[in-house]
Amino acid sequence: MSCFTSEDEAQLQSMLRQLLQSVKEKITGAPSVECAEEILLHLEETDENFHNYEFVKYLRKCINSTVGSVIEEETEKCISAQSQGEVSGYDMLVQHVTKKTRESKEYREMMHALKNVMMVVVESLINKFEEDQMHNKELDIKPKKERRSGYYTDNCSDSDSSFNRSYTFLSQEQLQLLVERLDPIQPMEVRQEALQTLCFAPPSDILNSETWPDLRKHLTTSLSDPDTAFSEKILRFYAKAFSSSPFNMTRDVYTSLARHLELYFLSGEYSLCISAGLDVSNPHIDRLLKKVRLLNEYQKEAPSSWIRHPEKYMEEVIDSTFSLLSVNHKPNHPASPDFLSPVYFLALLDIKAVWFKKWTHAYYSRAVVLRLLEKKYKSLINAAVQQCLDYFESCKAGVNKNSSVSDFSHQHCSDEQNFSYAGQELQYVYFVHSLCLLGRLLVYKQGQNLFPVELKNKKDRVSVTDLLVLFTQLIYYSPSYPKTALAGHTDNYSPASLVMEILQVFCDQTGCAAECLYTDAVIDALLHPVQSVLSGTEVYLNCLETTLIDVADILARIAAVDDGLSFFLHGENEKTAKEDGPTAVHVIVQFTKKLLHDDISLLSGSELLPVVKGAFIFVCRQMYRTCEGLQMLIPYGLHESMGEAWKKMSLLSERVPTPVTGVDSISSISLESKNSLLWEETLLDALLNFSATPKGLFLLHSTGAMNDCVNFMFSSLSKKLQANEYEEFGNKVIITQMATTPSGAVALQSSGFIKALVTELWALLECGKDDLRITQPQSTPIDPIDQSCQKSFLSLINLLTYPAVFELLSKQDTPNKPVYSFREVPTDIIDIIDRLIILNSEAKIHSLFSYEQSHIFGLRFLNVLCCELNTLLLLESQYKVSQVLLTAQEENVIETSEGPGDFIIDGLSVERNHVLVRINLIGGPRERILPLRVLDKGSNSYPWPMFSSLPLPKCYLAETPRKGEFRQDKDLDKLLSLLKSPEKQSGWAEICRKQFYKVMKARPDIISGTILAELIEKFVSHLSESQLDCYFSTGNDKAMDADVKNESLSSVQQLGVEMTVRYGKYLNLLKEHAENGLCFVLMNCKNILKQEQRTVVSSLCCLQEHYPGYDWFASSIFLIMSGDGEKTLMFLKQFSRLLVSAFLWLPRLHISMHLPATTVESGIHPVYFCSTHYIEMLLKAKLPLVFAAFQRSGFTPSQICLQWITQCFWNYMDWREICHYIATCILLGPDYQIYMCISVFKHLQQDILKHTEAQDLQVFLKEEPLHGFRVSDYLEYMESLEAIYRPMLLEDMRSIRVQNA
Repeated sequence: MSCFTSEDEAQLQSMLRQLLQSVKEKITGAPSVECAEEILLHLEETDENFHNYEFVKYLRKCINSTVGSVIEEETEKCISAQSQGEVSGYDMLVQHVTKKTRESKEYREMMHALKNVMMVVVESLINKFEEDQMHNKELDIKPKKERRSGYYTDNCSDSDSSFNRSYTFLSQEQLQLLVERLDPIQPMEVRQEALQTLCFAPPSDILNSETWPDLRKHLTTSLSDPDTAFSEKILRFYAKAFSSSPFNMTRDVYTSLARHLELYFLSGEYSLCISAGLDVSNPHIDRLLKKVRLLNEYQKEAPSSWIRHPEKYMEEVIDSTFSLLSVNHKPNHPASPDFLSPVYFLALLDIKAVWFKKWTHAYYSRAVVLRLLEKKYKSLINAAVQQCLDYFESCKAGVNKNSSVSDFSHQHCSDEQNFSYAGQELQYVYFVHSLCLLGRLLVYKQGQNLFPVELKNKKDRVSVTDLLVLFTQLIYYSPSYPKTALAGHTDNYSPASLVMEILQVFCDQTGCAAECLYTDAVIDALLHPVQSVLSGTEVYLNCLETTLIDVADILARIAAVDDGLSFFLHGENEKTAKEDGPTAVHVIVQFTKKLLHDDISLLSGSELLPVVKGAFIFVCRQMYRTCEGLQMLIPYGLHESMGEAWKKMSLLSERVPTPVTGVDSISSISLESKNSLLWEETLLDALLNFSATPKGLFLLHSTGAMNDCVNFMFSSLSKKLQANEYEEFGNKVIITQMATTPSGAVALQSSGFIKALVTELWALLECGKDDLRITQPQSTPIDPIDQSCQKSFLSLINLLTYPAVFELLSKQDTPNKPVYSFREVPTDIIDIIDRLIILNSEAKIHSLFSYEQSHIFGLRFLNVLCCELNTLLLLESQYKVSQVLLTAQEENVIETSEGPGDFIIDGLSVERNHVLVRINLIGGPRERILPLRVLDKGSNSYPWPMFSSLPLPKCYLAETPRKGEFRQDKDLDKLLSLLKSPEKQSGWAEICRKQFYKVMKARPDIISGTILAELIEKFVSHLSESQLDCYFSTGNDKAMDADVKNESLSSVQQLGVEMTVRYGKYLNLLKEHAENGLCFVLMNCKNILKQEQRTVVSSLCCLQEHYPGYDWFASSIFLIMSGDGEKTLMFLKQFSRLLVSAFLWLPRLHISMHLPATTVESGIHPVYFCSTHYIEMLLKAKLPLVFAAFQRSGFTPSQICLQWITQCFWNYMDWREICHYIATCILLGPDYQIYMCISVFKHLQQDILKHTEAQDLQVFLKEEPLHGFRVSDYLEYMESLEAIYRPMLLEDMRSIRVQNA
């Protein structure tokens, strides 16, 4: 390297040229010199040919020859040190050797020599480059002819790159000289030479110099130079400046270009008119479009950087743009509608106004844009509105003449080389640009504030609503799917599709939609085609089917959000809803029914008819999926129409002929059968969604399609490997609603859903995932229920309500096999109970891979199941679960020489102890103590005593509640005197209710014991004597006593009696031998109600002769009456005549003749399809966060409320609150049952939100009592609900006798 010859220099130059040519493409696109350097520094990482370059080989040879020995020496030292433990790891070795090598003398000498050599080589290359440039300059003086090869080619001003040539750095004096030489008064040769020099200088240096203001003036003037090559170079300089300089510098370049264009459009030489069209192949027009394109490209790029600079810079850019776009006529000339203004050119290049969308995206720039539009450039908005109005009028005129309006795009020649636009096409392009700009503007509140606008040729001002009505009317008055006039664009630019995009954005922006879309005028415009078809008037619309599909899409989006649905149901102003015309709901449902009945002649035979039907069914579905929407739709009988259409289609699908080989009609039959199947599935999906609400599920049952709907749902769930979040929650809610009814549970069983759920659970619990078992062993779960099983656990809880348990388990024995194979997978609920809960044999224990984890899962599952007292009684009577657990505890002791010792405290014994206490104790939050299921730190880790026989240790019983001292109360005395008074004044019942409310608010504690018994007894007695207050007719009671002696209670009833008596004795309400009195009451009740039952032939277990559960209400009254059977029975007989008995006393209406036959056959109790339906409706209206939490968890308020109501809140409230619940509903009305549940949810709101987040809402609501809830605390809240909802609720409650299914 010391003797560096000229041959070496030439060889190195060749190597460098090869390297630079190879990486030219990589560095061409770099936005700055620094980025280009970064690309070269990291070339080894990005270029696979890096080590093949001759220059790289030369460098490697230098390194090997100079520092190779140093590297080897240092490496040997490190390896020896590593063997002694001083240096560890390959990375450490490399770092150490590199450091030592770079510090060596040889390395420094090599770098010095290389630097000297490379300086010589680079200097030679630069000299050679400058010689080439001088040669090129001489060539540039000669005129050049450029061949045109298309509309926009690579010679476009902004397609050049600053890295295609080197930079020349200029001093301040040189720059000043350049400014002088670029003055338009200078000769052209001087100016061209100066411009050539300018193009080689870094743009940032030019823009940052003191001479730039003067230079900008010269360049702006020179852009209009008749020498096209000269102005083209200026444009190239602008493009280079835009791509390589920061925003604070390029804003001047942009405003310069914008000002030049503005002056040009205002100048006398510009004379283009719209009517003359536009030929973009004209070189003059081409140059103009290039300038506008350069502006537009910058408009779209600038928003990404202008937030980092002062607002005034951004305002300059926006102001200059709006100033340019506002030019609409020549100076000293009146405004002419034929003037081809700058906005037309911008629209040609950016037809969807992407620049405006980017400018208004962020608040930082949007505020400036809207402020300038409001204060200085409102004419831009006016012009856009006028353009839309003009286009609409032309469309409407064409449609009214019964001929489609001329489609601008179809007039365009298909020849790719012909770039000529007619006047109509230019108007259409500007219309699309205006439509997109206005659509974006209205998204924002500040944009809406720019309206109304005044137009010259229109008397009334145009408001936001007017504009949206116009947009909506464009859907059906504009041409059908015109193609774009711009060749090369593939988007759909038809007015209908553009308007749909805008309206869909409005629907997604709920705040904007509330302001814009939720007005009667807009909805009337949307429904105009529908109403025209309904009324049978002559329809002048373009493509009726596609119009109806588009309208349905927007209607469905509006109905999908709560505010939109409320608007549909109640109109723009709920209080002053218009009476002169039908509501939106009425029009939509009536039209949907006509579609289902094929009663629309205009659409008969249309290929798109099934799509139209599906679209409007989906709109209705968005409404009837909610309780409030369903209430509005019930009178129309939409479920019946859908059911009839489905039955008709299912019959047709069965008759489709079997294809025969070789017959030509195979394809048509196949297509027809596919369409039929698709339509049938659409109907099934629509019917299935009725079951999202309790009353909707009741209506679904009446159609006879429940089993098919569940089969369809299970089939869909099986096919969908991944559903979106909304669909998943929706399906969970439907399944939970289904499982709350007997017929729904049976349908889920027969569809295979339960089998699939159980199989999936077993795979997760016992097998684990197949792909994980091979690679890693299954980890020991930390939580009692592993996260992998949590979803299946919650699904089982949602599924197994008492109606479902009774249908699935009634009179079924556990298999109890002597041997269980490892491959024997459970397929039913009875198998889960047998294999995971009742582990009473060695065979069952040995069949489990994860015995402890699986059994804990089973015990947790049992714990939740037993919270529903009817389920507990069924499991106890059929499977003796309590005894199984006691036996397991007895066996789980430490064996000593003296006999059985202490209990072994482990996860299973702790779980069993908790379950045993829960199922053997009745009581509210302050009446029983449940042991915790966790171990404490310290020596006494589990302080709760375990047991293996009954009765329970007394420590689990809370102290017996003491009876409060009775103190005289004037309000109570007044109430009692009213009840005892033989003379009943008008409004007596209402006076009693007000007095009761007053006492409950002031002194709730005194309404208990004998006072409570006397209160309800007297009140019910008086009401039952009034013909107006009696809802049910009474049967014949004479044969009662004789028949009772032959009756015996079922095992479930007997267990319930024992449980009730145990609770009553704990409360000091019952004496010894109270069982006989309660049995007497229950048997007589059964006989009284039996006389009012109808004969039902059904496969449902619950519709047999006897009520399937225990009578918790009769037991509660028995306790209130302190065990007096005669008194209890007399009360219940009188009570059975009142409406409130239907909702408090569930056995009252078991297969009752008072209900319609279809209601009885469904097995669905009025408490479910009436009370819990309205609970869900009020919950959504009054506690939306709680309702959303239920939806998110896939659980339903109706399920937990049905459980609470069925067992009269036993185990959830203390006895005093249960008494207050019963008294409140009896005295204040049956609707208070609904208000009570809403009050409970209000009380639990924070807990519900917390447990929804923890994903255990179902478990919390079922297991936990209502801590701190007092009926009296929420009476005022309940009264406020009564004032709003009582008329509607009582009307529906009274209609159960004639409930049409």
